[in-house]
Amino acid sequence: MKITDISPAIALSPLDGRYHSQTAPLVEYLSEAALNRERMRVEIEWMILLANGFDNDAAHPDSQAAIIGGVTPFTTEEIAYLRAIPEDFDADSIEELAKIEAKTHHDVKAIEYYIDRRLDNASATLGAQTELSRLKPLVHFACTSEDINNISYARCIKNAVQLVWVPNVQTIVDLLGSRAQQYRDLAMLSLTHGQPATPTTLGKELAVYVYRINRQLKHLEQQDYLGKINGATGTFGAHLAAYPEVDWAAVSREFVVNRMGLTWNPLTTQIESHDWQAEVYSTISHVNRILHNLAVDVWMYISRGVFAQEPVKGATGSSTMPHKVNPIRFENAEANMEISCSLLDTLAQTLVESRWQRDLTDSTTQRNVGSAIGYSLLALNNLLGGLQAIHPNIAVIEEELNNNWEVLGEPIQTAMRAEALLGKEGMDNPYEQVKELMRGHHISQQDVQSFIDSLNYDPQTAQRLRNLTPATYTGIADSLVDFATR
Repeated sequence: MKITDISPAIALSPLDGRYHSQTAPLVEYLSEAALNRERMRVEIEWMILLANGFDNDAAHPDSQAAIIGGVTPFTTEEIAYLRAIPEDFDADSIEELAKIEAKTHHDVKAIEYYIDRRLDNASATLGAQTELSRLKPLVHFACTSEDINNISYARCIKNAVQLVWVPNVQTIVDLLGSRAQQYRDLAMLSLTHGQPATPTTLGKELAVYVYRINRQLKHLEQQDYLGKINGATGTFGAHLAAYPEVDWAAVSREFVVNRMGLTWNPLTTQIESHDWQAEVYSTISHVNRILHNLAVDVWMYISRGVFAQEPVKGATGSSTMPHKVNPIRFENAEANMEISCSLLDTLAQTLVESRWQRDLTDSTTQRNVGSAIGYSLLALNNLLGGLQAIHPNIAVIEEELNNNWEVLGEPIQTAMRAEALLGKEGMDNPYEQVKELMRGHHISQQDVQSFIDSLNYDPQTAQRLRNLTPATYTGIADSLVDFATR
């Protein structure tokens, strides 16, 4: 039997197959079905605005009638009927729409015809007095497909980012922030260029990532999601030809901002320019890279023994080496972030270009937004699972510190510089003196204290330096943790 003959169809993408349970929340916003449902919402709300005018508020005190002629404002029941069309979009509806599109070979035109069918059947629900069937010309009035698509995509992407992706990132940030506080005083050896260096605390190192990610999340909080509804080349030409007395720019702005919850773009070609999309994808890609850095760091901490993993009961680490607990979740996170970044970077680069007033490269490209964010969501799940299953290995951390007393060469020579500035004898060439003692040598606590005693420090400085150990030489690392959440 061919796998292609199996029903229901076998997924080609791992996002819809192996990892479906982890990426399913994005289906609600970034699937083809979600896009079509949103297209219906846009079409319906455009009809309602044209038929019922602006909201009756201080900005539009005369908004009691339809914006265009020949249309009686919809009743409350008719509006409810219209708004139910996208809300009732189910499996049978998806199949029906697919059959329509098979004839139209045009996805947005298929939406228009789908809505037309519901208008034709309105009297069965609303009674013979309804005029909805007569108002089919109002569906997609003066719109080009991109008027519907750009708003639909913006709303889908905005919801996916704000309701799914950001909360998942925030869960990781919250976990890192909690661990940063928990381990703010836990001294550990730093490695710069892979070599022992000035000690830090585990909490401070985790707080660095909290601070970095929060900066990017603030960018997303302030992000504009733009929309336009202005016709075939952005001139309102058809609108004006039909109803020259209407302030179509004001109508467009009302629809985009107050009805669709987006930022109005008044100047476009046929397409909304997608600059906001490039900004969103670049920020998500940036977060991916920060978290990729975290995954690599943690992987190396595990390899070094600083973090210990908690084995999952019944899980296999290696097919031949039973003792192994592989850091596979961090490796999976790395790989999925790399795939996500490659897609997001491509989206950000290509969507901002369009030949003259329109080409269709963006149509194909935008269909991959779900995959781009899906791989990021999968990576977030990988990373969260990994972080939840590790803990500091205190014995290893303490052993590393105790085996690297040479890291105290920095405070010793810095204190010598301070003494030299006060004119103390014997403090010349402090860096060179400490380098001679410590570079390339194994240094013990006794070696450090003997060197301190051999120098002409004032008593207080000498005692302060004698009291230092690799575990206590962490500066204000513990208090720096608080800056991560300010």
